[in-house]
Amino acid sequence: MKPIIAIVGRPNVGKSTLFNRLVGRRKAMVDDMPGVTRDRNYAEVNRFDVPFILVDTGGFEPETNDRLLQQMREQSRFAMDEADVILFVMDARSGLTPADHDVVQMLRRIDKPVFYIINKVDGDSQEAATGDFYSLGVDHVYTISAEHNRGVGDLMDEVVQALPEDADRQDEEDITRIAVVGRPNVGKSTLVNRLLGYERVVANPTAGTTRDAVDTRFMCNKKPYLLIDTAGIRRKGKTVEKVEKYSVMDALRSIERADVVLIVLSAEDGVTEQDSKIAGYAYEAGRGCIFVVNKWDTLQKDNSSMGKFVEEIRRSFKYLPFAPILFVSALSGQRSGKIIQEVDLVMEQYSKRVSTSDLNKVFSNATEENHAPLDQGKRVKFYFATQVGTKPPSFVIFTNRPEGIHFSYERYIMNRFREAFGFTGTPMKLIFRGRDKKQG
Repeated sequence: MKPIIAIVGRPNVGKSTLFNRLVGRRKAMVDDMPGVTRDRNYAEVNRFDVPFILVDTGGFEPETNDRLLQQMREQSRFAMDEADVILFVMDARSGLTPADHDVVQMLRRIDKPVFYIINKVDGDSQEAATGDFYSLGVDHVYTISAEHNRGVGDLMDEVVQALPEDADRQDEEDITRIAVVGRPNVGKSTLVNRLLGYERVVANPTAGTTRDAVDTRFMCNKKPYLLIDTAGIRRKGKTVEKVEKYSVMDALRSIERADVVLIVLSAEDGVTEQDSKIAGYAYEAGRGCIFVVNKWDTLQKDNSSMGKFVEEIRRSFKYLPFAPILFVSALSGQRSGKIIQEVDLVMEQYSKRVSTSDLNKVFSNATEENHAPLDQGKRVKFYFATQVGTKPPSFVIFTNRPEGIHFSYERYIMNRFREAFGFTGTPMKLIFRGRDKKQG
């Protein structure tokens, strides 16, 4: 899976500015008011030699009675626990503070690479004023200006060297990796135990019982699987809002390692905003997806209950219309036996490859029946399509105006491919390219 880099530091030292600089776009909110970033912010970064997940955090104040700052501090601690590399950012303009000293002492006890960064060093005069920071006694201090991109490239050259190698795929290519993700207390661990047939992980109605991701290999119908249960939270919280904040990082890690993701929803709670976040990560990662509505046996139902819940899911997850929906009870075992069958179907589609001739028959019919909209008054011409990858199925389409393909037309082509070839449960990637002029 992709390594994780966490950016931490006191409020208003420029963490979000550095985050945006590394991501390459303005993803995190930036403001002069301390504490704008209250929760963690995530982004996949592919601009450097090694792809990684970058985490922006709220301000870290070691000693504070302010409840909001305490929650932000807990978020930062969690990010540091999960990260492979930590970037600790300090502020050249405000100078070295006692809080910086306290955080550095804590970071010295962490057995992972830590980069100590002085931000807002815009020129030689600010550089000369950073002498106090060397009293921290760390091996090296990096002076940068995230806003003006000064020193950031040199910093990242060394950060990338400290990242662990991508361990996303194991040697066994025939094993199906299944990640079980969802909010705390939706029944993930009970579902894992049901699928395995024994109590592999502790299942408890208290949110947060699962404290680490648990990997279990098992065989079903002589086929190998790796089941990845995920932690709902790391520390017990006092409110639902606080509890749910801790689930995203672990879900990200597990999704990165999976082929198929079981997105577990609670029939009792319906669809929540946190469900949408977690499902969105699975979609963006290009993984096969299955919705598993757990605790279905706890509801008072009529003939329309299932249909209404399906409508709610389709309305809330419009980007996942291809994902199957299963209604189960992990506790009683109701319909749980269908899950692995559905995983096998999705995995088959996730790995499917279609012939170029069959693909272009469908593609030609689609473009002839419904022409692409004009681009700046000029006609968009298509030449041919070819599949270039699987997991997920990926296609290159050659055209005279690759930049002029509207999103709605791209979705139309995807739908025609699905009608012809299936691709149940899996996202697809369409890549539009200009044809080489040498080809005629």
